[in-house]
Amino acid sequence: MKSTAPQLAVATVRPSFTRIDGIVLLTLFGLLWSAMHFGHGMLVAFDPSQATPFDFSIGQIPYYAGRTLLRMWIAFAFSLAFAIGLGFLAAKNQVARAVILPALDVLQSVPVLGFLSATVAGFMALFPGSLLGVECAAIFAIFTGQVWNMAFGFYHSMVTVPTDMQEAASTYGLSPWQRFRTVELPASTHSLIWNSMMSFGGGWFFVAQSEAINVMNKDIKLPGLGAYMAVAIERGDHTAALLAVLAMLAVILASDQLVWRPLLAWADKFKIELTESQHAPASWVHTLLQGAHVFTWLREALWEPLLDRIERLQARVAPRRTNHHARQIKHWLWRAAGIAAGAWLGYEVIRGALSALAILHGRLTLPELLHVSWLGTLTMLRVLAMTVIATAIWTPVGVWIGLNPRAARFAQPLVQIGASFPVNMTFPIVVGFFVAHHIPMNWGSILLIAMGTQWYILFNVIAGAMAIPNDLKEAARVYGLKRWQLWRTLILPAIFPFWVTGACTAAGGAWNASIVAEAAAWGDTRLTADGLGALIADVSQRGDTPMLILSIGVMSLFVVAMNKLVWRRLYGFAERRFRLD
Repeated sequence: MKSTAPQLAVATVRPSFTRIDGIVLLTLFGLLWSAMHFGHGMLVAFDPSQATPFDFSIGQIPYYAGRTLLRMWIAFAFSLAFAIGLGFLAAKNQVARAVILPALDVLQSVPVLGFLSATVAGFMALFPGSLLGVECAAIFAIFTGQVWNMAFGFYHSMVTVPTDMQEAASTYGLSPWQRFRTVELPASTHSLIWNSMMSFGGGWFFVAQSEAINVMNKDIKLPGLGAYMAVAIERGDHTAALLAVLAMLAVILASDQLVWRPLLAWADKFKIELTESQHAPASWVHTLLQGAHVFTWLREALWEPLLDRIERLQARVAPRRTNHHARQIKHWLWRAAGIAAGAWLGYEVIRGALSALAILHGRLTLPELLHVSWLGTLTMLRVLAMTVIATAIWTPVGVWIGLNPRAARFAQPLVQIGASFPVNMTFPIVVGFFVAHHIPMNWGSILLIAMGTQWYILFNVIAGAMAIPNDLKEAARVYGLKRWQLWRTLILPAIFPFWVTGACTAAGGAWNASIVAEAAAWGDTRLTADGLGALIADVSQRGDTPMLILSIGVMSLFVVAMNKLVWRRLYGFAERRFRLD
């Protein structure tokens, strides 16, 4: 029998609950109560034939902030699950990739008003007599403003995982789930968090459109900051608009301090590097949570036993080793399921296309088609101009923030505010500037589009700069690389894959943003640019279904062509040449 010398024995000290654990538990219970309190307002009765009551009093702003924040986080939860699932499938299956990537290209270009026009009636029919139907439509609209950037970012992170890490996973015989959990997801975490921050901020851009729904001759206003600011703009009430802006800034700062900054500090351990940086990201919330025992207790008492039981159940139901015939059957079952899903999706697409053609039959003329195509060309030129200008301005700024942790500590909240703040609420002020200085809206709309979509490029460049391994930066210092040599040999190759993701999603978001950037107003002053976005905003408000279908179809064709000819090729080039192997 083996025994351990008493002097070598180590006493096991079990940590006890502290005041920090009490604070954490109270916070969790408070969040649960808040979700139930604000969620209760989604289940009230609703009559679409009557005008929705909207309390414009200032005292309602905190409640409206809570309702908006709940919609944002519900949409983000669905966006995160959707992005990880589709990004993984597109990275692992070439057939699925050939379908998913073009579909994402099209879907990210369809404007939010187009989604609302198609989904409000459907969700209202799904939940008759309840406000939940309109709430689901608003959440779905916010979801469409968040998910595409996250899906593209996660897919690109998956396909650029270093080859040596994949080979190590194969050498150790990891299962697909083990490979994903221990190699691919950690390697993608840093990019996923930064893209989540950007996507969550992008959701704020469409809060007003999702909460103040004005489509198909219906005027529905949901309780929320977006609807409050939309009403303030309609009334020209500067005080109410300013108070709503201050409330939104408070919510954005709280989200940055309580959620995003702790996640960035936690994700620093997943960077692929041999030496650790001297200035790691820090967060007071992350430091506080590290001293909490409640999460360790939950993992040991609930999570790990649950995983063990699931693994034992899987081992009991299906043997760990299967013969070749069984593996073949499993492979063909999965393929049959994929074919069935693809066939159903293709059927729905064809049926939708035939329905659209039936609506357009006899209503579409060649001059109208040429006119809409010309408007799409004008909007495309504005999108390209925005991409070039935003790249030239924000790439050096993003690299500076990403390579200087001290600068990132004060710059990150500012960037988060800029990205999260719904700049379409500032459009009326900019419209006044355009009017005072006689700036044509055809040129000024480029600035309005950039104000809402330039952040995709900045966030992805920051993420790329922060993901540069510290050992490569030290090697560059040893070899004395400076200025252009440093940019050419290290910085540009390292950030190029991230820039492609940011530029692609910024261009797609710019098409979406054009519906509010090409037609802006304050009070009785309204400026409209010649473009496809202004046309979609107009026909959506008038309920002109044939012209809405035509304009969205033309926009989708423009985006698909641009992605096929430009962005897909840049993605392939980045995957071949600029991966950390």
